[in-house]
Formats: sequence, C-alpha cells, structure tokens
Amino acid sequence: MHGVRTTSGKKIDPFGTESPFGQLAARELRRVGVVDIGSNSVRLVIFDGAARSPAYFYNEKVMAGLGRDMAATGSLNPEGMERALAALKRFAALSRDMGIRPPVCVATAAMREASNGPAFRKKIEKATGLKIHVIDGQEEARLSAQGVLLGWPDARGLVCDIGGNSMELAEVEDGRIGRRATSGLGPFRLQQVKSGLRKHIREIMAGLARELGTEHDRLYLVGGSWRAIGRLDMERRGYPMTVLHEYRMTPDDVAATLKWIADSDLSDLRARTGVSSSRMDLIPLAAQVLDELVQTFAPTELAISSYGIREGLLYEQMSNSLRKRDPLIEAARFTERQMARMPGGGKLLYQFLRPLFPDAPPERDRLMHAACLLHDTSWRAHPDYRAESCFDNVTRANMAALSHPERVFIGLALLYRYKNNRQNSAMAALFNLLTDSEQRDAEILGKAMRFGAMFSAGDPLDAGALRISPKGDALELRLTDKGRALMGEVAQSRFESLCKAMGLAPVVKGQGE
Repeated sequence: MHGVRTTSGKKIDPFGTESPFGQLAARELRRVGVVDIGSNSVRLVIFDGAARSPAYFYNEKVMAGLGRDMAATGSLNPEGMERALAALKRFAALSRDMGIRPPVCVATAAMREASNGPAFRKKIEKATGLKIHVIDGQEEARLSAQGVLLGWPDARGLVCDIGGNSMELAEVEDGRIGRRATSGLGPFRLQQVKSGLRKHIREIMAGLARELGTEHDRLYLVGGSWRAIGRLDMERRGYPMTVLHEYRMTPDDVAATLKWIADSDLSDLRARTGVSSSRMDLIPLAAQVLDELVQTFAPTELAISSYGIREGLLYEQMSNSLRKRDPLIEAARFTERQMARMPGGGKLLYQFLRPLFPDAPPERDRLMHAACLLHDTSWRAHPDYRAESCFDNVTRANMAALSHPERVFIGLALLYRYKNNRQNSAMAALFNLLTDSEQRDAEILGKAMRFGAMFSAGDPLDAGALRISPKGDALELRLTDKGRALMGEVAQSRFESLCKAMGLAPVVKGQGE
C-alpha cells in the first residue's frame, strides 16, 4: 500500500489494515461505500455486484462548493461547509441503514489546502463518526489513474483529472501508473486570476509538460467539467449515444466544440443537455484549460472516463489476480447469474458457437463471449419489445472496458438473437457506429445465438456440433442421438437462416438415422 502525508505532515496509510475498506476478499467487495469530498462536490457511492466490474448500488452527489472563493480567502466556503457537513451526516446515516461498513472518505484539494481544513475535518469526524483521509495531489493523481484502470484495463496515455481547485495528471501504461503531477488549474482557483488568464494557464501547462513529457497519444479525461464538455460535444455533433464513459473526441472535435460553447448562450446549452447550472458556470474556465491541454500535449485522441478517484479507491483493494480479470466478462457473468432463466447456459452456448468463428481475434472473441452470457437476460421483457429491450440494456449498461461501437455490436447481436431482422428499428441511428462488415458479423452472431439457444435447453454440444466444411462452402451440423429428437422444424428454420447470413449451404448430418 502507499503511505501518504496529511496536510499536517503526519504519514498515514488510509488504505491499509486500519482502513475499513482494506483487506477485503473479492466477495466482500460487493457492497462497499466510498465518499469523495472534493472542492466542488461531495459524493457517496456504494458499489455492488461483481467485484471486478461493480454496479452503482447507490450514488448521491451534493454540489457543496467547499472550495469556492478559497483562492482569495484561503478558507473553505462557509455555506459550502454547512452543505458538506449536512451531506456527510446523511451519508453516514444512509450507510448505517444499508448495513454496510462505514464508507472510506477521501478529501482532496480544498480540504488539504484551506487554513480551516484541519478544524473542519475534526468537526466532520465528531459529528458523523466517519474517518476522513486528506490526501495530497500525488496520491489524488494515483487514485484517479487507478479508477481509469478499473474501467479501462488496457489504458495507455495520460489521465487528466480536473476538480474545483486543482488538476492532476498521471501516466498509465500496461496496468501501471508512472509519473504524476498536480497543479492549480481548477476552475475555482482560476476565477481569482484577474488578468493574464491565458498566459497563466499556459505557463502552468508548460511546467506540467516538462514533468510528464508530451509523448502521450491519448488523454483520459476525468472529472465533472470534462464530462460536461463531452456531453456538449455530443450535442454539437448530434451523436446518437449519450453514454459518456469511453466517449472519444479528436483534437479537431474539441476545438470545434470549445468555439461552439464560446459562441453559445450557456443557459440554452444547459437546457439542451441537462448539465447543472453550478457545473455550467465553470465550463468557460474549464474550456480554456482543455484548449491549452490539447495544444500543449497534442494527443491524437481524447476519451471521457466516468471512473476516477472513487473507483480508484475500490481498485486499491483488488488483488492482482482480480485486477487481471476482464471487467466486461465479469459484468456479463454477474448479470447472467442474476437475470437468466438458466445461469451457466451462456458459457455452453459460447462453446457451441466458437467453431463458427475460428479466426476471431481476441477483441472480437470477448464480445462474442459477453453476448452469449447476456443472451437470455432479457427474457422477462414483453415479447414484442424483447429485441429492442436487450439492445437498449447493453448500449446503456454500466459496463466497463467496452467502447461505444463494441456496445452497439453486442446490442445488435442480441437484437438478432430475438428477431430475424432489424427493419424499422428505433435504434437504427446507433447502427451507424459500426461498419457494414461489423453489422454483418453482429447479425451472424445473433442468428447463431438464436439457433443455438433454442436448439437445446441444456448443453447444445450434447445435441450436436457445428463446423464450417473443409471447402468453406457449407455449415455442417452433426447431430447426436439426442440432437435428432431436438432438430424440429423451428430449429431447422433458424439453422437455415444462420447459414443464409453466413453465405453457406446448410448441411445436417445424422438427421433421420
């Protein structure tokens, strides 16, 4: 574990054995709470579900504004302290009511830098019974980067976490965190710069570039202000999906959106996107920081991460073996256990269908695996809307390690699992996130699941085996004794539909013997 120093200089280890969050087995990570006391917001998150890919069992945020005007006064905002204390009392009570361990509470820039931060910390602890860990900027950068790694195991680039009073940067590569830096580029602090704001931002950014280098192809953007700008970018582009996690932008996209924001009425943008007024007030300053960030580091791509310090606290407690698991597969397995009629059937279906895709690369194979695990989790939906329901569930699901096109690929495959065609689909705009080839592959996977799922109510390999013929011109189904009884006319029809989608002749062996 990593010891850190408090603002008083005392070394602590908030994530070690003394922490109520520390030393938890994977099964115990299924319902744990964390509190993030930031310069702008105070938030409680209670995680539940599969340990490697947790769901948000409870999530509440109060825009307390602790750090508002702090750059000028040196103290926490009085109204912000009242609102933060009331929120933390509520969070402590909620945790008790839910029967979970006391949440881990981490405070960042405002609490560590304010002259009255230590006194306010003691007041919180006395009033709530919570233990508050005030961390330094380096540790904040590390935890934010760990949050990105929780949702993005193959992350490679520079994590940039903007808060109200500070902005932290950290390198990530191969599951590890490299150089880190902290700065005073939070919007609250920038509000106090009376002249030469652009020069001020540029000078600080140049210092960050000297510390971290500029050889980073991707920036991972963490923090509410970045998410708000990402949502505005979606609005400007008419992007068909509003899931912010893993939303990608090019530098040209960012430049166009920042100009659009500058030329627009902020109240109109807020009404169109649902961004809160308190957040929208900070967007012009955050936009100037982002503009300089892009110009200084010159990335080829920027990606929005919904995961940050709170998720980093959870990642902190995962063993290395747990960290190496695929979050997508873990989430799909958990969903299957909770919602499928016959949990475990997804793995059997996946094994039955694998011979259809012998050359699938690992990145495609994991999507096929996840789709099979999810293939029976929407069965409670009305039959007339089941196809659209499962598509919607996947494209909007809280799943990590899944890009937007990958969401659509799995969703489209599941749509075909329940429906033979997608004519007049209300989801059509999202299909364009896939190439024509990817849409065809999703159709083949969906029709393969459509056949395999009804071919046998048990293990389909007990009923038959699939293979593409040696000449590559036919799809062969070799039936077992059990399979001959199961190969009725509906199964035959679905098998033929699959073959048609693949452009192969249907061949059934062992039928009628």
